[in-house]
Amino acid sequence: MKNILSKVFAVWALIVFGTTILIVALLVWLTGFLKEPTKTEFFRKISVVWIRLFLFLTGCNLKVRGTKYFIPGNRYIVCCNHNSFMDIPVVTPFIPGANKTIAKAEMAKIPIFGMVYKRGSILVDRNDKKSRQNSFRKMKQVLMQGMHMCIYPEGTRNKTELPLKSFHDGAFRLAVETDTAIIPALIFNSKKALPPTKGFYFWPAKMELHFLPEIRVTKEENYEILKDKVYQVMTDYYLLNKK
Repeated sequence: MKNILSKVFAVWALIVFGTTILIVALLVWLTGFLKEPTKTEFFRKISVVWIRLFLFLTGCNLKVRGTKYFIPGNRYIVCCNHNSFMDIPVVTPFIPGANKTIAKAEMAKIPIFGMVYKRGSILVDRNDKKSRQNSFRKMKQVLMQGMHMCIYPEGTRNKTELPLKSFHDGAFRLAVETDTAIIPALIFNSKKALPPTKGFYFWPAKMELHFLPEIRVTKEENYEILKDKVYQVMTDYYLLNKK
């Protein structure tokens, strides 16, 4: 019965998403003349309303904790776990302040959605060395403009039973080279809404997004040690708070 209902919910979620993104895409297009970081911050505020509406209409709920750890005027690298396609649209709008997400370049090719997707992202083709190098340079530019950078250090969705997959180096090299503090973030229950192992499926879920206290970074720090530290902090917190 749940499998049947999940497909009905999936159809409804697609209708809601497809209808609302038309309005969002128009607003994104209209604000294209704005300069950074105002342009991205305006997009974030639009996204907050959009995603809240989407969650409400699809029977989902989201609680956000720990925004107090973002000190106004400071920039951060937000490192978040990655369980589902729900993660990026749920996390990005609720990071306080303008922010960009490192994201897959191929997703930007989707009509209408791609225009919205590009506004909040630094695109990367992980199979292209030049693209990876270029995205790293662009992430530095984002931080220089005073915006936050949101990175999913697992790289892809976690389809295992482990709390977290192993981390890639990029976020931690970026933190050390730019002397930027890291704010770990954990999203809970996004797998219940859009499981990474199922196809056409959607289920109303109660999700939570927790931001943790900042982990300070210096240019003298070893990024491998930093990576291990952040991984342990996030793993411990996840195991303690998962529901």
